[in-house]
Amino acid sequence: MSQVHTVFGSITDYTKGTIELVSGEARHYVFSNIFEVAAKSRPYERVVVGKNLEYVQEVMRAEGVSPWFACGHDEFALCMDGEITVDFVKLETPPGADKNGAVLAGKQPDGARMGYVKLRRGHQVLLGAGNAYRFTATRLGVLLQQTLLGDLSVQKWREICYA
Repeated sequence: MSQVHTVFGSITDYTKGTIELVSGEARHYVFSNIFEVAAKSRPYERVVVGKNLEYVQEVMRAEGVSPWFACGHDEFALCMDGEITVDFVKLETPPGADKNGAVLAGKQPDGARMGYVKLRRGHQVLLGAGNAYRFTATRLGVLLQQTLLGDLSVQKWREICYA
């Protein structure tokens, strides 16, 4: 039995993968590298890297302090690299549940502070409906977020996908 050595990528040290076709044609498959996408993105730009029914997975380059975001539905974020603090505010006027995806919540959202969560690689946080949240990266990092496609979602498939 051969031993497998797991190698974790990061935004500063990753290896591009490849596709090994078992069946079908290469034109039916695409892939992207989330660390490469984050490396080429602006801080907290929400780049769509995957779709699953009505849900999308967005990659964000975590660098410095993000704007405040809010959402009318639950989202979650997974820290893939770095150290990131997520601050929460319970909004007095949350976005409606009929609005898909995150929206900007202003410079300082109105509402009660709810606390914060500290994330490191592999940690996940629920971004609950009706709350505002802001990311602060203590060092360069990468977030993978699941949400619904919205106005802040950036789709650049031609730039990020490899066949």
